[in-house]
Amino acid sequence: MTLTPKKLNAYTMFKLPAAYFCGVKTKHIDDQKCLVTVKHKWINQNPFKSMFWAVQGMAAEFSTGALMIGKIQDSGKRISMLVTSQTATFTKKATGRIIFTCKDGALIDKALNNAIETGEGQTLWVESVGVNEDGVVVSTFKFQWSVKLKAAK
Repeated sequence: MTLTPKKLNAYTMFKLPAAYFCGVKTKHIDDQKCLVTVKHKWINQNPFKSMFWAVQGMAAEFSTGALMIGKIQDSGKRISMLVTSQTATFTKKATGRIIFTCKDGALIDKALNNAIETGEGQTLWVESVGVNEDGVVVSTFKFQWSVKLKAAK
C-alpha cells in the first residue's frame, strides 16, 4: 500500500485524534521527504498567542514517522519503530501556518537496510524543520528513532 497524504490524514483522525483536532495535516510524502502542516489557532495556542510547543512537536514527529512507516511498508518486513529521544530548538514565535519538513529518507533507508541485514536494532537521528509562511524557521526538532526487525511469527 502506497502512503498518500489522504491516507495519512485519515490515519490521524482515527489513531492520533489529538493531532487531528489540533490541525496536523500531511501535505506531501515521497521517497525522500514528508511535509506536514499545522495552522496556529485557538485550540493549539499557548498563553503567549503562538502555537504550543507540543503541537509543533506532533507535526514534526509525524513528518519523520510517516516517512519511516512508508519505508517499513515498502520493505515488506515486520519492523518495530520507537522514538527514544528528542530535542528541539525554537527560534521564532509560531503563528500562521507552519510547514514541517523531514528530508531524511536516505538516512532511514540506511538504518532499515542495516536492521534487515544484521538482524540487530538500529538507532538514527531524523530532523524536521518548521518554517512559517514567510519562509522563516520557527523550530527544529530532532528525533532519535529505534528500529528493529521483529521476530518471525
